[in-house]
Amino acid sequence: VQLVESGGGLVQAGGSLRLACAASVGADTRLAMGWFRQAPGKEREFVAGINWRGTSTPYADSVKGRFAISRVDAMNSIYLQMNSLAPEDTAVYYCAADSNPLNSRLRTYKYLGQGTQVTVSS
Repeated sequence: VQLVESGGGLVQAGGSLRLACAASVGADTRLAMGWFRQAPGKEREFVAGINWRGTSTPYADSVKGRFAISRVDAMNSIYLQMNSLAPEDTAVYYCAADSNPLNSRLRTYKYLGQGTQVTVSS
């Protein structure tokens, strides 16, 4: 399974970005998917996840109310809409996926993308 992220970049504080991730899998594969991020000198942390049906969308407390995860119906493609961005959101954002379609929290996951850089300037 290959995960391909897109949409990172440089934005001013208060701005918005939308990340996308697509998984190259067969049509009968149902993945739980989500996003992690890793800032310089820090551990990778969970940002948001979504189950296959899109009915469970947990978020890290630090992004609740600002970020929104969504997925295309019956597709292994997800988005992360990031609003009210702050300098502390600067990190490499990774798409992750797991073959358990219910695993929206992604406490374990099988697949990880290469990451996309998000930089928020103050």
